[in-house]
Amino acid sequence: MATRKKRWVYKPSKPNVSEELKQMVKQQADELIESVLKPQHLKVLQDNPEFNYLTDIFSKWWRNYFFWCATYACSSPRAIRSTFETKFARMEYNANGRYTLSYFRHTEQWWELYFDLAMEEAFKHICEEPYFHP
Repeated sequence: MATRKKRWVYKPSKPNVSEELKQMVKQQADELIESVLKPQHLKVLQDNPEFNYLTDIFSKWWRNYFFWCATYACSSPRAIRSTFETKFARMEYNANGRYTLSYFRHTEQWWELYFDLAMEEAFKHICEEPYFHP
């Protein structure tokens, strides 16, 4: 039986995100969600919706990733669950207040579009570009 050769691989560690930075980013993102994203994407509910509909937009941190999430409701009697959550955009903290911005593709993979963005730039792309809409 053949043995595998061991190789050294450079794997840089991810920077830690301070609690102060997490709180500051979450606060500004929540303000953006309330003032821009919810009025833009939450529509008035129809009497008997046939398809899934958006009910909420929120954000959350996980390790050094900041996710933009949406909650959908299913009113069909054939629905497996009445609500479900999806993540539609991701900001990965790099270092020094810079982020990598990604969106969740239909192939169920994160696709990185922008690298080394400031937080304000990332927020602007999330509001303006259709890749990052829920």
